[in-house]
Amino acid sequence: MNKVILAGRLTADPEIRYTQSADSLAVCRFSIAVDRGRRQENGERTADFFNCTCFGKRGETINQFFRKGNRIAVAGRIQNDNYTDKDGVKRYSVQIIVEEFDFLESKSEAAASSQGNFNQSSGSVPSGNDYSGGFHAAADDANDDDLPF
Repeated sequence: MNKVILAGRLTADPEIRYTQSADSLAVCRFSIAVDRGRRQENGERTADFFNCTCFGKRGETINQFFRKGNRIAVAGRIQNDNYTDKDGVKRYSVQIIVEEFDFLESKSEAAASSQGNFNQSSGSVPSGNDYSGGFHAAADDANDDDLPF
């Protein structure tokens, strides 16, 4: 089984390109920062960064509605890629192939965060609207030592 679910913020505006085939297909690439849920000793938050790729109409929708700083939830699969660069060095990368996504903020929150005015402490979802897509926040007291692996 190869399934991953992540929730985070876009680190830059999505980029979209179309394949050159007769059935031109949208290929949308973006990166998200996922908060680790704990702070470093100096008080700074820690995050992991994931490159994501989404195809077709889903990719066009992400490109149309998401901007840097917007919160997004993605579900899909992890894919390893390797290639040889121009210097003959073999390179490896990991990306998330997005099969599903959800908006994690209202339109007003999205507009504020894309303008850099999002109040991080008020990241709650408006009542009466289900923007969570079934994703729930991890407990604040979660600790890596509690994991069984």
